[in-house]
Order: sequence, then structure tokens, then C-alpha cells
Amino acid sequence: MSDDSKVTFDFCDQFVSDFEQVCKHPIREKSSKYYVGVDLGTACVVVAVLDENKRPVAGRYLYADVVRDGMVVDYIGAVRIVRDMKSQIEEELDTELLYAAAAIPPGTDTLDGGAVKNVVQGAGFELTNLQDESTAANNLLNLQNGAVVDIGGGTTGISIFENGEVVYIADEPTGGTHFSLVISGAYQMEFGKADEYKRDPAHHRELLPVLKPVVEKVASIINYHIKGRDVNQIVLVGGTSCLTGIEDIVEKQTGIPTFKPKNPMFVTPLGIALSCGDEILY
Repeated sequence: MSDDSKVTFDFCDQFVSDFEQVCKHPIREKSSKYYVGVDLGTACVVVAVLDENKRPVAGRYLYADVVRDGMVVDYIGAVRIVRDMKSQIEEELDTELLYAAAAIPPGTDTLDGGAVKNVVQGAGFELTNLQDESTAANNLLNLQNGAVVDIGGGTTGISIFENGEVVYIADEPTGGTHFSLVISGAYQMEFGKADEYKRDPAHHRELLPVLKPVVEKVASIINYHIKGRDVNQIVLVGGTSCLTGIEDIVEKQTGIPTFKPKNPMFVTPLGIALSCGDEILY
């Protein structure tokens, strides 16, 4: 693989930075169309809104416990959260949001694709696309060759790309929830507090040795699924990938150069929004 095939994060990092800004200060200039991405994460629900030029204009995110191990376990709660976010953003932009795309963990379309679809529709959107999460992330990353690994709250999803096309997807339990459980046990801390403690970058250097065995488990999952395939680089996304130094452990365990964007938490929801169209999928 030549050097020019390696992913760069300039566009991605700027796109995420723009989204972080519009979450605080929405862009109220009228757009002829709005494209929405709904990410029902295990730890966090994100709604990202793009304008007609597919640039971020508004967004919301909320830490919530409505999905576990990639499956919707609180349907009513999920609908309520997404509907409330939709209503708040519509008020900010003085418009009606009609279309949205969503995503599911790789390979779970027969298990939970229907639930995600129903949540999005129940919140008042018309669903236009439903991709797997790591593939959706690559709509923003634009990785041509290698593996995109979405380490979420409950699962680790993997999409392998060759010449920009998906050739393999997989998903296995192990993610941020398991990190929080380890912290909870090691520090005798309530799970919710352990989860918050983990999200503070000021604690990452202290936590990395504690979490190293779980990160190595994630790396072993990656190793299993890329074995025998031509993967020369790995890109980590998802909220759990925010852990400082996680990419170094994964690289050491896999022997493959491993990278991540500046803020991997919002890459997947923004990639979902980029996949949104204006033709109803179902």
C-alpha cells in the first residue's frame, strides 16, 4: 500500500470541530434541505443536522441508557429522546426536519435494524438510509484501504475497505461499558460515576494501565477479524476511542499502524448524516 492511500484527518477534524460549534451555536440561515443523522449509541444518543451543502448546522447529544450491546432495550425512552432533540433543533432552525439516516452495529440488520428504524420513524422522521456504524463513519473518513473500527459503548464494529469499497464487516461485544465496569471494580465506584470518570481526559493517563487488559481484548477482536486480510492501517472511531493512548495499545497488539481523529466520538453520527438523502428507504 502506498503512502498516499493512508487516511488523513484534516477534513474530518474540521468537520467534527464545526459540529461541536453548531451544537452550541446553531446556524440559522435557511437551507433548502436538511440532512439528519441519528446515532443510537449504547452510551450516547446523537442527532446531527447538515444543510443543503452537507455542512453541520445544528446538533444535540445526550448520554443515555436506551441501548445495550448494540440493541435497543428502551424503545419508548429512545423515541422520546430523539423526538425531543428533533423538536429542539427544529425550534432553533425554525424549520421542520423531515429526513434522517441511522446506523446499526455491523451484521445486526436482521436482529435490530427494525428497532432502530422504528425509533427514527417514531420520533417523526422519514428514514432514508440505514448503514452499519463503521461503514457510516467512513463516509467522513474516506478511508480507501484498511479497517475502520468503531468502539462504542457495548460493541466493537469493524469494516474492512479495499479501494473504498466494504469487503467485510463484523461486530462483537466489548466496548466502553466494559471499560466502566473495570473502573467500577478497581476503584469501588458506582457504575455511573465510573462512566463519568472515564470520560474525563484528565483521568486517562491514570486509567490506561487499569484498562489495558480490556483494550487488549478489543485488539484481539480486531486481530481475529482482519486475519488473512490485506489490512495495512486501522482507524479507531467511537466514544470509547477517546481514551488517550488506546491507539498505541491496539497498534502494539495488532502490529498494524493505528490512528484516530482528534475527536472520534462524533465521526460516526456525522458519517450517518452524510449518508442521508431525501428518498424514503422504507
